[in-house]
This record gives sequence, structure tokens and C-alpha cells, in this order.
Amino acid sequence: MSTAETVNLNDFYTVLRERHSVRAYDPAVKIPREELKEMLELSLSAPSSSNLQPWRFLVIDEDELKQKLLPIANNQQQVVEASAIIAVLGDLKSYEQADAIYSQSVAMGAMTEEIKNNFVERLQQMYGGLGDERLHQVNLLDAGLISMQLMLIAKAKGYDTVPMGGYNPEKFIEAFEVPETLKPIVLIAIGKAAKPAHATPRLGIDQVTSWNSFQS
Repeated sequence: MSTAETVNLNDFYTVLRERHSVRAYDPAVKIPREELKEMLELSLSAPSSSNLQPWRFLVIDEDELKQKLLPIANNQQQVVEASAIIAVLGDLKSYEQADAIYSQSVAMGAMTEEIKNNFVERLQQMYGGLGDERLHQVNLLDAGLISMQLMLIAKAKGYDTVPMGGYNPEKFIEAFEVPETLKPIVLIAIGKAAKPAHATPRLGIDQVTSWNSFQS
């Protein structure tokens, strides 16, 4: 391994160690939209089921709309103090994008047009027959993957985050006129910590890991 690779790995490990959930933000710090867009774009490399990328984002960075969100999110103060709230939603019709996604694979030379057509047809039949609840379960996993990636990217750029599941999704849908094909999954506050974050305890590796069997 080269020295450069080692340094990059050390930087990555630092990001992993220093990322903590932050609930107190400096309200004077405003992240430019271009920078938020850059972080979101970087997060798009996250893996997803069949590469259907069902995540959709609603970025809430206007003060009036953050105040509107506050009671919906159980009056958590970070909603109004953070630079922005990124709502991660799952698209129940993401499989309809399969042709557009895999046409790019054809353009890249990764598959032929014939293989793409057969593959897309199978995907659309399979996902189209799952039903909304099963599709939502798939989307929960994919949203978790991209959310973690986004939070690590934010930390690498010097920002702090906290994921929030404590909100009323039905009221969120109503207040922000969410299309019926999208289901809210998690809210992520992003900004600059008002005070240093502190580490939280973790279970030991032997408490959470078994090898080959759960029988001791």
C-alpha cells in the first residue's frame, strides 16, 4: 500500500471516529446550496437494491419552512438551528426508472441492449408485483445506506449531522405536499455544532458478533 493510500485511509478512520450525532447547532452558519448539492451528489454512489436508487431528497433550508417543520418533528431544536434539514424519502415507483438507469450501462459498454431489455423487463415485473409495503421495506434499507454515506461526507467536509426518526410522517406529507409515490423515511439535520460533540458508548464487538452460529 502506498503512503498516499495510507494517509487517505487514516483520514477515513478519523471521519468514522469523529462523526457523532449533534443536536445543538450554530444558527449563524449557513451552508451554501451548491455545497449541499455537492454533498448530496457525492452520496449518490451508495449501493441500492438492483441499483434502482429509490432515494429522493427534500432539502429544507428556509427559516420559515424549518419553523413549519418544528412541531412536526416533536419540537427538536436542531430543526430550526441547523443549516438545513434533508428529508430522505423512498420512491415506491423507482423501478420505473430501470430503463433509464440501465440504458446508461449500455452506453458504458457494460451490457448489450438485448440484455438490458430482458433485465429491465424482469426488474419491472418483480418490483411492480411486490406491493407498496414490501417496496417500502426495500427502500428503508437503501435509504439507510445513503443516509450514512451522506453523514460521513458531511463530517469529512467539516459539518455535523444527526438523523431523526422522531417526527410525524403523516403530518410531514401533508405540510410539504409530498407526492403519493414518495414515503418519508428519515430527516437529517446538517450544520456546524454549537459545541463539541461527545462520544457515546458502544457495545463491544464480542457482544454483537457471532461466528457461523448463534449457539455458544
